[in-house]
Amino acid sequence: MASLNKVILIGNLTRDPELRYTPSGMALCKFGLAVNEKYKDKESTVFVNIVTWAKTAELSSEYLAKGRSVCVDGRLSFSSWESESGEKRSKLEVTADRVVFLGGRSGSGGG
Repeated sequence: MASLNKVILIGNLTRDPELRYTPSGMALCKFGLAVNEKYKDKESTVFVNIVTWAKTAELSSEYLAKGRSVCVDGRLSFSSWESESGEKRSKLEVTADRVVFLGGRSGSGGG
């Protein structure tokens, strides 16, 4: 059976990107994305956690800021773990293969 794991989102950063490095030296950057959706006369916002790796992570950290408008092309990623208190935790996020910067660099998200 064929399957496809592909996500394309356009939205605005909800917080400044957080850049770190793994013990092996691989760059990892995380940021939040707010995506507005409209249906008939109703509007809502979906908040998505985005993860980027390697050069994409470094560029995201350097050029993105809260409020900046971007297009994210990637895939859904699921992870689970056990907390320090023994609770099972899990999260669904988007691992971005590509991040396209939209608008100006000012972080205003505009044009």
